[in-house]
Amino acid sequence: MNLPNAVTLSRIFLVPVLVALLLTRYSASIAACVFLAAAMTDFLDGYLARSRNQVTTLGTLLDPLADKLLVSAAFISLVQLQLVPAWMVVIIIGREFAVTGLRSIAASEGFTIGASELGKLKMGAQVGAITLLILGSEYAVLQTLGTVALYMVVLFAVWSAVDYFRTFWSKIDDRFKAQEERRRHVLLKKRQRRHAPTQ
Repeated sequence: MNLPNAVTLSRIFLVPVLVALLLTRYSASIAACVFLAAAMTDFLDGYLARSRNQVTTLGTLLDPLADKLLVSAAFISLVQLQLVPAWMVVIIIGREFAVTGLRSIAASEGFTIGASELGKLKMGAQVGAITLLILGSEYAVLQTLGTVALYMVVLFAVWSAVDYFRTFWSKIDDRFKAQEERRRHVLLKKRQRRHAPTQ
């Protein structure tokens, strides 16, 4: 346990607080502040881990999990409050499961798929959209902006998912071609030895 991992854990601990604030409709402003504070820890833990040279396996596992818990909890709560269409949240969360599955398969094959620029844009759009939608429950003028931002999140989610699948397929294809090339090379060597003149 180190400081970056403690910051990541704080993001997880803020999830039930956020859900309670949203579903009890205690205060949209306080809920938005809690969400933004939790979202900011996503940038803070990464910065601390790199600057202090404290990147750990636990942190690598916890960080994306904390992100998914925070965003999923916020969106599902907003669906419960009827502030967000359920089909849009299904696309957004479904994309997270699909990309996580791809990364797991890639890891089992011995390579990694890092976060793309589209993925980072999606995360930024999600934070903006969720904040606007939470505040929009009290300030109607922000509701329209939140809805527009939500459509951008769906667009980035689909776009980045396609990009991840293309990257995954490209790496799998390259590995398959390399294996085929090695197999042909081995077969060629065997044929050459078989037909080599005996002394």
